[in-house]
Amino acid sequence: MLTISQETNWDELKYIISKGDGVECREALIKIKDAVIGSNRQKGALISHELVPVILNTCIDQDQSPDRKMDALVILGSLAKGSDGQVELLVKQYNVVPYLLKEIVSRNNSKKCVEICLSTLRSIFEHPCAPKENFLADSEVLKHLLRLATSSSSLKTQICITSILVSVCQTNEDQLRLLHAGTLHILSRMICYDNEDVQIPALRCLSCMCYSNRSVADNICVISFQGRSLPDILNSLMSRLFCPEIQLTAARCLTYVYRSGTLPSTDNRISQKALPTLARLCADSFDHSIRASASETLAYLIEIDSELQRTAAITNHLLKSLSDLLQCQESSVKQAALGCFASLGANDEAIRKRLMDTFGVINAVLNGLKDNNSKVKLAAIRCLHSLSRSVQQLRTTFQDYTLWEPLMSIFGAETSVEYLVSATSAICNLLLEFSPSKEFIINAGIIDKLCQYTLHTNPSVRLNSVWALMNMSFQSEIYVRTDIINTLGMKRILELVYDTDTKIVMKALGLFRNLVCKSHIIEMIMNVHSSQVLDVINNLLESDQSTEIKEQVFCVVANIAAEAENTDYILMDNRLMGHLSECLFHPDKKIQNGAILTIHNIVQRKESMSREKYSRLSETNIIKNIYELNRRSIKNKAQFEDYTYRILKLIVIKCKNAYPENLQ
Repeated sequence: MLTISQETNWDELKYIISKGDGVECREALIKIKDAVIGSNRQKGALISHELVPVILNTCIDQDQSPDRKMDALVILGSLAKGSDGQVELLVKQYNVVPYLLKEIVSRNNSKKCVEICLSTLRSIFEHPCAPKENFLADSEVLKHLLRLATSSSSLKTQICITSILVSVCQTNEDQLRLLHAGTLHILSRMICYDNEDVQIPALRCLSCMCYSNRSVADNICVISFQGRSLPDILNSLMSRLFCPEIQLTAARCLTYVYRSGTLPSTDNRISQKALPTLARLCADSFDHSIRASASETLAYLIEIDSELQRTAAITNHLLKSLSDLLQCQESSVKQAALGCFASLGANDEAIRKRLMDTFGVINAVLNGLKDNNSKVKLAAIRCLHSLSRSVQQLRTTFQDYTLWEPLMSIFGAETSVEYLVSATSAICNLLLEFSPSKEFIINAGIIDKLCQYTLHTNPSVRLNSVWALMNMSFQSEIYVRTDIINTLGMKRILELVYDTDTKIVMKALGLFRNLVCKSHIIEMIMNVHSSQVLDVINNLLESDQSTEIKEQVFCVVANIAAEAENTDYILMDNRLMGHLSECLFHPDKKIQNGAILTIHNIVQRKESMSREKYSRLSETNIIKNIYELNRRSIKNKAQFEDYTYRILKLIVIKCKNAYPENLQ
């Protein structure tokens, strides 16, 4: 009798199987099959002695008996449950996936043989090395898999197929391929089957299909099974009668349907069922894996809706449950809890105060920023960003914690887009004028980093970097503004004003506005760059940019008009003076007010109104138009804001006092 032990001569076994003699070959296969089950060490020995090609040949050889082929397939299936390295060898060196697919679609194989191949494929696709990309692009393979997933197939076959689909559904295109192949109808039937082992992978597959996909979500809401709509079926599966995994995955499916835009947040299945279910599953009566997944899904559910955030904050002792989760040593659990706290505090000031006063979230954030796990650090940054939206907390609680120190360490070390987007978002708030962290962050060298990231390829990183510089420059010391100008350069500032992302344009104009509010800075810029600056201003006013952007342009112009010392840059530019004259009667009040404010700053300069200045205002029809607006404001004051009305009066008085003989 053959025996397998640590001293086994694997070469002899390899020879016996290669020879293919009936009974002895079958006996060798059985002994190997029994030995490798559950033992990665024995699997490693099998691979190192190059038995995998022999096992594969046994599977492929048409002359082999069905029993020997089945034993060989079982050995392959056992190897597929091995370590990542062992599975990677199967996939990359021995290329077993195409072989398994060929066996699955073959009409000559028994149902049992197909089932073993599906099980092996399922195990392989649980590993990162599996060839998942474009797996679903082969429509024939997909159609065959779905044909095998009928109610007449074994439960194991159905479970394996849905599990494989979960693994290979990677992109929006994959989701649509599954949709168009009719997968939703098959999943609807499986979800209603009274068997948890079938329901859970089917629900997971459904959640993969509808994540961030409006087309799939729309179809889910119109599909029904046995007279019930699929959303109603999912709603019923959140009952406590079902196991926690089914409740959780059903709630996740409805969460994804809502976030895709198909269902409103006010739908009872979202606000009255999915939300309370997820909050309940965060309680300490459930396993950590369930609690982590529930809090992560809940964070996504409430992330963008203030009313859902307020509802969640008072639901089922959620805050206490999340606070308890922060004490867990498992990284995935801490990450999920921090993420949920970030969503809870995203918009509501009262919730933020509760989190920071009662549940010690600020300490958890500080510890999270120092955590060795990168995902925990990222969740802590996002939570910090959420909490830092509070003006009150920035002024008070944040003074007691040096949150900026670990944040700056992360910002200096991490280069991934995810980290940079989150870190720059938090830094934007910590650099606000009243933030106690502002001076420390500036002294830590943030200006160089932010200026560097205005060149980043990712629009969100560029936006946040410009936004942070804008916040930093507001009412800041001269040395800070000078440092920004010297580091970033006027060329780059003006390039940002032409960015294709309108949000970046807005923040770049805000940065420029903050920089040009002191005479010293204005002269430093305009002495060298006045031509380029005025060209940018005129081009933006002549473009089809939004009202908000043009309003920001006038803020820049008004600052230059008020503070320039040596040259009347605005008065001397014919194009710009023409825009000012025209915009005094602009139908949009924001643009009209911007033009009026600019003219006010021109005439209210410290020096007296010179005849040259008066003549420039007169020859461009600005004085005439101001008088006309003033007459209209007197006649119908309701058409003008109080602020605008007062400014008009001041301009008219200054002009009348300067040269009364010119009045008609």
